[in-house]
Amino acid sequence: MSQFWSPIVHKLTPYVPGEQPKVSNLVKLNTNENPYGPSPKVLAAIAAANNDSLKLYPDPNAEALKQAIANYHALDANQVFVGNGSDEVLAHAFQALLKHDAPLLFPDISYSFYPVYCGLYEIDYRQIPLNDAFEIDVNDYKQTCGGIIFPNPNAPTGRVLPLAAVEKLLQMHPHAVVVVDEAYIDFGGESAAKLINQYANLLVVQTLSKSRSLAGIRVGFALGQAHLIEALERVKNSFNSYPLDRLAIPAAIAAFEDEVYFQQTCGKIIATRENLVSHLTSLGFEVLPSAANFIFARHPEHDAAQLAQALRENAIIVRHFKLPRIDQFLRITIGNDIENARLCEVMSQIVAK
Repeated sequence: MSQFWSPIVHKLTPYVPGEQPKVSNLVKLNTNENPYGPSPKVLAAIAAANNDSLKLYPDPNAEALKQAIANYHALDANQVFVGNGSDEVLAHAFQALLKHDAPLLFPDISYSFYPVYCGLYEIDYRQIPLNDAFEIDVNDYKQTCGGIIFPNPNAPTGRVLPLAAVEKLLQMHPHAVVVVDEAYIDFGGESAAKLINQYANLLVVQTLSKSRSLAGIRVGFALGQAHLIEALERVKNSFNSYPLDRLAIPAAIAAFEDEVYFQQTCGKIIATRENLVSHLTSLGFEVLPSAANFIFARHPEHDAAQLAQALRENAIIVRHFKLPRIDQFLRITIGNDIENARLCEVMSQIVAK
């Protein structure tokens, strides 16, 4: 019955998220979730908010959360935008800031939601190839554009762009918005948030799904100068005035208040990542340098799709992208030490065959 669809729907190719199989004793390393639960302070905040007040609408502006984020990043509250996960925040940014006559630029190997947003909002775009080392070369972005967006660290490669290179991009395009998508920044990168007050064209987007273990709560935010945030607010309030609910707001505030827990869990993931890299390297894998909570690896003697299938047969799932240039890589989420040990054990057996 697609004759009832709006014309644009026929042209859309929706984003496909990583699968969420319901299998017991599964080692799930395919969607970059945090292997450690939220801070106990977060759980306490959710429990305290789980009361009769749920009959009331939440604060449409989530002012307490904006202030908490602003305090954390040494910014003003009017430099903070919050949304229902960073995907929603990014969607508003595409519509509010990145739709212009000149094409939007982003890497050819990057977050696969970017071209989906472009299709939805009918934004012209150009994909800039990563270099042979799967790195972003900012010199390749010296061309006319309506904006730039990229993940840092990049996904799915895990490679991080130094802050000086980000700043070079901002200086290269002073009249275009540069969106730095920092979903994984807390696992080894340096946030561009410290540059907000220096550059009127910088928008930094982050999420609580990864480093703060709140993928199930759906909270994302953007940082930028007030004129950029106002554009996002205009789009948001033309779409959904209440994106964050009465449980999400206090949960997110509590996550920012427990810095000790945040640093501990990030430290565990980084240490486990380095152990995994060391083991896979000893098995002959090439592993790209990662500053994220995942690694991107390939083996010169084993097909990636066959490796992924062999792992699945052993109740371990990782992400395999059937895409040009990266179809021989596996993206492997960093699990806890037990999951990591299981992966290493099974992978050793597979490669030895």
